[in-house]
Amino acid sequence: ALARRRASATGLVRAAAPGFLAFVVALAVVVQAAVDHGLGDVARDSLPTGDGLAALLVMAVLAAILANLVNNVPATLVLASVVPSGATGLLLAMLLGVNVGPNLSYTGSLATLLWRRAVRTAGVEPSRGAFFRFALFATPIALVLATASLWLTLQVTG
Repeated sequence: ALARRRASATGLVRAAAPGFLAFVVALAVVVQAAVDHGLGDVARDSLPTGDGLAALLVMAVLAAILANLVNNVPATLVLASVVPSGATGLLLAMLLGVNVGPNLSYTGSLATLLWRRAVRTAGVEPSRGAFFRFALFATPIALVLATASLWLTLQVTG
């Protein structure tokens, strides 16, 4: 784009949203400090054990709740730091929870925040009511089905 003069360096820097990128980095620093000062212990004590369907569902739901409370990026950072080593099923269920679960709210997912910012910039204001009605219907179904599929896959693949 620069070589063809379709964009300027200033325009590219502005499009990269350095302020937003700084916010994400600062968020990671704050989350790490919180994990180091007690949040990690609380999260570790709340995790289910095992790789049965119930444990995977609990992990996915806990991850979804945390993601909706604090956003999926910090939720991932917190939970990934406390999932026991070798607990592949729990780690994958956590990833489902922080990626599917945040669709319940605008603030639950960094991607949703970026999407909302982009459509507003384009002059479109999505209906909050429609967003939340669909989210309340689709998110729990998608989370349960994805977690059940994960459990089934783990059963088949060992």
